[in-house]
Amino acid sequence: MGSLHVATLNLRNIADRWDERLPLLLADMAALQPDLIGLQEVVYPVQQDRLLGAAGEGRYRVMRGWAGRPEYGNSLLVREPLEATDDGRVELGRDRAAHRVRLELASGATVLFAVTHLHHLVEDDPVRDRQTALLLEWLEGAAGAAATIVVGDFNADPAEPAYARMVGAGFRSAYAEANGREPDVTWPSGLQAEAIDDDGEPGCLDYIWFRGAARVEAAGLVFDRPAVGDATLYPSDHFGLAARLEIG
Repeated sequence: MGSLHVATLNLRNIADRWDERLPLLLADMAALQPDLIGLQEVVYPVQQDRLLGAAGEGRYRVMRGWAGRPEYGNSLLVREPLEATDDGRVELGRDRAAHRVRLELASGATVLFAVTHLHHLVEDDPVRDRQTALLLEWLEGAAGAAATIVVGDFNADPAEPAYARMVGAGFRSAYAEANGREPDVTWPSGLQAEAIDDDGEPGCLDYIWFRGAARVEAAGLVFDRPAVGDATLYPSDHFGLAARLEIG
């Protein structure tokens, strides 16, 4: 078997106290050091993904999949000695996209790893469901792998059709499998700022999904601590998730 430490986080671009949030992000990334992390709302000219990749001892390859405009979107960070191939991207509509790579573990097992960020308007459940259907169709078109892992901000709580569609396609939520249920909240984190997004009820919107020859050892929230002395300052407006998966 091969083991993977996987994470996901919506960075909240450079809005809402970015200069204050960055040290928290760097500290948490330096401590976490996952094998793979999927980031959403990355502003490429600011090099947000590369900054996180340089935060700790690990060396990370940064692979970008833009969404809506070429300077913004998703990023995959792959820690050495893992090597990623077959870099691919798909449009999901409404300025959203998904991005995937293929990895071969030291055990010889292959893994398909993808990141996405779905449409955000609360009332648009059908849009997210269609985007999820497109995502799954695209993943089915990839060459076979021992396991498939999909991470990201689905903007969909567990009662939505998009969640049910993932389950129906054979995916399991790492957090729910490890803890018996999804977290109550991955958004909002508690970050307070003048332009903070407050459209919608607090809930679980972020996931690490997996299927195939894999099992989850542990999963939990990450990037979830406020600054010392300031309970209104968090790394992002979302909490992140991390999971340890056995593949093979």
